[in-house]
Amino acid sequence: MNFHDVIEPGDFEAGIINNVVEIPQGSILKLEYNLKGGFFEVDRVEPSIFPKPANYGFIPQTLDEDGDALDTLLVCVEPIPVGTVVESKILGVLNFEDDGEMDYKIICVARDDRTENKRLESVDDLGEQWKKEVEFHFNHYKDLNKPGTTKVLGWGGVEDAKVIIKESIDRWNNR
Repeated sequence: MNFHDVIEPGDFEAGIINNVVEIPQGSILKLEYNLKGGFFEVDRVEPSIFPKPANYGFIPQTLDEDGDALDTLLVCVEPIPVGTVVESKILGVLNFEDDGEMDYKIICVARDDRTENKRLESVDDLGEQWKKEVEFHFNHYKDLNKPGTTKVLGWGGVEDAKVIIKESIDRWNNR
């Protein structure tokens, strides 16, 4: 089964996306979804000081400017297993540059999250400390191997994220 063949991106205009988890929160394994083979594989093992600060995944049937599916950071109180599909509410976007290419991260929360996260409506609701930790992670996680190749360029809101998602869906459809 290939996720891109069977799962739609979701109703992003209404603020809802389908999200496939690639890397559970707290993992140092950089897992990648192999589009041609339809499986997950280990791309690399990151240093233990750089675990993922949130569940990391992608929106099916999208293509970001870097040539990969559009990335997501899924906020949850638990790590979510690899390959799990989560209907998610869009909170915003992390504008991120990796090796000179834009590599956006759509920030989201499970649509039916019944924990304290149910109050989240925007990336600002996550708080300044959470944003600082995510910025630090993405600004530095490659420093031990490829210093200076990543840069956080700031945050955007829900509407900014929707524009990026639409562009990524259009890129997928026109590939």
